[in-house]
Amino acid sequence: MSKETINKDILRGGQFLVKETKCDDVFTPEDFSEEQRMMRDSAKEFVDRELWAHWERFESKDYEYTEACMKKAGELGLLGVAVPEAYDGLGMGFVSTMLVCDYISGATGSFSTAFGAHTGIGTMPISLYGNEEQKKKYVSKLATGEWMGAYCLTEPGAGSDANSGKTKAVLSDDGKHYLISGQKMWISNAGFCNVMIVFARIEDDKNITGFIVENDPSNGISMADEEKKLGIHSSSTRQVFFSNTKVPIENMLSERGNGFKIAMNALNVGRIKLAAACLDAQRRVIGEATKYANERIQFKTPIMNFGAIKSKIAEMATNTYADESASYRAAKNIEDRIAIRQAEGNTHQEAELKGVEEYAIECSILKVAVSEDVQSCTDEGVQIFGGMGFSADTPMESAWRDARISRIYEGTNEINRMLAVGMLVKKAMKGHVDLLGPAMKVADELTGIPSFDTPDYSVLLSEEKEILAKLKKVFLMVAGSAVQKFGPQLEEHQQLLMAASDILIEIYMAESAILRTEKNAKRFGEEAQETQIAMSQLYLYNAVDIAIKKGKEAIVSFAEGDEQQMMLMGLKRFTKYVNQPNVVALRIKIADKIAKENGYFLG
Repeated sequence: MSKETINKDILRGGQFLVKETKCDDVFTPEDFSEEQRMMRDSAKEFVDRELWAHWERFESKDYEYTEACMKKAGELGLLGVAVPEAYDGLGMGFVSTMLVCDYISGATGSFSTAFGAHTGIGTMPISLYGNEEQKKKYVSKLATGEWMGAYCLTEPGAGSDANSGKTKAVLSDDGKHYLISGQKMWISNAGFCNVMIVFARIEDDKNITGFIVENDPSNGISMADEEKKLGIHSSSTRQVFFSNTKVPIENMLSERGNGFKIAMNALNVGRIKLAAACLDAQRRVIGEATKYANERIQFKTPIMNFGAIKSKIAEMATNTYADESASYRAAKNIEDRIAIRQAEGNTHQEAELKGVEEYAIECSILKVAVSEDVQSCTDEGVQIFGGMGFSADTPMESAWRDARISRIYEGTNEINRMLAVGMLVKKAMKGHVDLLGPAMKVADELTGIPSFDTPDYSVLLSEEKEILAKLKKVFLMVAGSAVQKFGPQLEEHQQLLMAASDILIEIYMAESAILRTEKNAKRFGEEAQETQIAMSQLYLYNAVDIAIKKGKEAIVSFAEGDEQQMMLMGLKRFTKYVNQPNVVALRIKIADKIAKENGYFLG
């Protein structure tokens, strides 16, 4: 573990809400090492050559081409970035695995899905939960792309409620095999996988169990035709049927009844990796939209000169900047937590599982925020292209369709919104995050007399950081009162949870952008960060608007009379600027920079 990691004040998951994060303690894309930049360039070169140049093939349901590209990625080592070197992987840290996932996923959702399913839920459960014999037998083949992986969890009656699956595993009479029978659906890579992680229930166990199952059609495994889908056309997606499929008892993954835990931990990693997989898609859409807007002449001028187009481009770039900032901030936190656990004597498997689990709140936040931003980005991309954007002859139309699945993958955004707040409350009850103390201080502040002093905002982003601190008070005010009122029944009030979650999400995303900008302004100079400062200010402005709307919605849903009026006054106080930003000027500044660079200029 490096001295840098030891010296940093690494916050635990969820503590960003109640503890100050210093800008020097966050990792940003500008902190990539030379090796990481080389990996990024290698991934981009592969994508430009093999994927982006042939995007039409992915739209024509060319599953064989998707498989061929996966094999090429394996030959380049891109499938084994997270796999330890002992099993023919590169053994890279969590940030590097995020980086490769980011830059390899932007050209087409079809390949992105195949890559994510294989490297994440197809390989990771064996790498992290498998015994030595299982890892030697399967992980090397998966890391090199010799074999392809899939993950069989979802069933017709078991989607978000993953533990309710009906697939059965019955021990054979001779005690040497489990016989698996059942139906799985929405299985990515099903059409060309060699091995599957299959979840089934043994007898009447409370929890499901995981198994490693080789794809052998002669062993009671059959598949339906490829699903007809809105997007990700060349991602192989099939139903898989098991009929007394014989699985050796030594292919049980981890322990009996541990499948639900495996599935949930796989989702935590999948959520932050999904956020990464939506980043370069936004950069590429911004690039295509900017080039088109610079070249498209209407009323004798490029449409990029129109304020309406500038507004769209600025918002697209601003969201992307915040998404990058938050994704790599969380990735480095996870990497550092893994290093700390390994230094404390944990195995690689234990350290990685616990390291990711520690930041499950941030993983859910990122999954929601970035998946919704990529949908918004592609939608605006279609709009900027106008009629051509609606045409299947341009990549904008397919980008819009491919983006839609990201709000459903890895737990729907509705589930993840409620999970983020629910997990935070549970952490508070365990004493891992002190919410009660800060919430009580906010409650006392509501009844106190506000300060009328004129603050000094001469330091860069000082007012923005104060606004952020006040937004945290908004969340603590709403969530604290809600927990006090409803207690354990809070989870039944889903609309309230979702409103509170939106505030929590915006706090983390806005803070990440501001901290990145502050850190880089200190080392590169404010002038060099002029556009990034504008993006940070614009994102925060939008975050404040969301906090006002969602805070009001939450407050009136459970508070009445004097309590309601006091909280609404608090909401107004905590969302008030001293120096109201000129958002129109901010958007123009951002858009002009994007136009000059003819695309997103970072990364």
